[in-house]
Amino acid sequence: MSDTVYVTGIGVAAPNGLGAKEHWQATLEGRDGISRITRFDVSRYPATLAGQITDFAPADHIPSRLLPQTDVSTRLALAAADWALADAVADPAEIPEFDMGVITSNASGGFEFTHREFDKLWTKGPQYVSVYESFAWFYAVNTGQLSIRNGMRGPGAVLVAEQAGGLDALGHARRVIRQGTRLVLSGGVDSALDPWGWASHLATGRVSHATQAERSYLPFDRAAPGFVPGEGGAMLVLESAAAFRARGAGQAYGEIAGYAATFDPAPGSNRPPGLRRAAELALADAGLRPGDIDVVFADAAGTPDEDRAEASALRELFGARGVPVTAPKALTGRLYAGGGPLDVTDALLSIRDGVIPPTGRAVDVPDDYGLDLVLDRPRETQVSAALVLARGRWGFNSALVIRAVRD
Repeated sequence: MSDTVYVTGIGVAAPNGLGAKEHWQATLEGRDGISRITRFDVSRYPATLAGQITDFAPADHIPSRLLPQTDVSTRLALAAADWALADAVADPAEIPEFDMGVITSNASGGFEFTHREFDKLWTKGPQYVSVYESFAWFYAVNTGQLSIRNGMRGPGAVLVAEQAGGLDALGHARRVIRQGTRLVLSGGVDSALDPWGWASHLATGRVSHATQAERSYLPFDRAAPGFVPGEGGAMLVLESAAAFRARGAGQAYGEIAGYAATFDPAPGSNRPPGLRRAAELALADAGLRPGDIDVVFADAAGTPDEDRAEASALRELFGARGVPVTAPKALTGRLYAGGGPLDVTDALLSIRDGVIPPTGRAVDVPDDYGLDLVLDRPRETQVSAALVLARGRWGFNSALVIRAVRD
């Protein structure tokens, strides 16, 4: 079996666009999906803005029998997976069921579904709680539902590492393909924009309290006020190069060439954070040097201390202003497990189209960060290799290297 793993299908559900084409066009034009929360009365909360998907009608995209079983995040994952398989021109019915797997990430579980069932429990009684609550809340439910819906009975797993988990899922999917699985659905989707989920977001102390969308999430800006939570993500179809060529359909967007994950040392240890080490290991895994990378899709936490730490890691690895850096997640909010796969999607489309999408927001980057941040407009340039970074709360670091198809 070939060691080369391609991404051959993309499905996107993002606050600034449903579908890869719509999201990519909005990102290049700098259109955001951040707005005041409309799903509940947010007037009593100190933060009111989120990256919301407002144009998704579940009944238009998934079977009616699945509606009472599923949380928002699962419905988005099911739709995104369908779009990714269609994009790959891959029919699961034509592939042996044990030759296909599902590897996803989810950081929040089914917050909205569970909040609704708690409300029934407290106001009506236990006999009104849905039997589907037993699995609809669970981090692994997206992997399970995707596996059942598509008849994929090969390797299945879920990885939970907050914002870093989506890259971990893709890294693990590459591993199982190298072990012999022909096709894997992989990626991440999250949603927790109900009152309970929103209170949990706020408990981190890192959410922006800004009231204007254009000033709410300013990664690497001198005035970075925190980040804006969002919902959605991306599902991707991964195949071995040999399996893709044997199918003879679709296109290969790029290769997952390198992956690594590290964990930060304990606070007070005086050892450096692990992000730079994750990037170095991913580059080594890909057989590339820092000078081979054409763009970095940054984690872009949007808080001054975390932005400074990431800028320091990039400066030490690439040199001051040594590589273009972008953070288009400023237009969608941080999507937790969905953030990394959406950045990977943007990296693949950057390779395809020869353009780096803009960060879209930050306008005043401190000089001592040493960043060549792509700011308010796309930058046209050849992109052959991209580094995607993600950090999860409490110390997770992940890095993925995407490379253009070489033959």
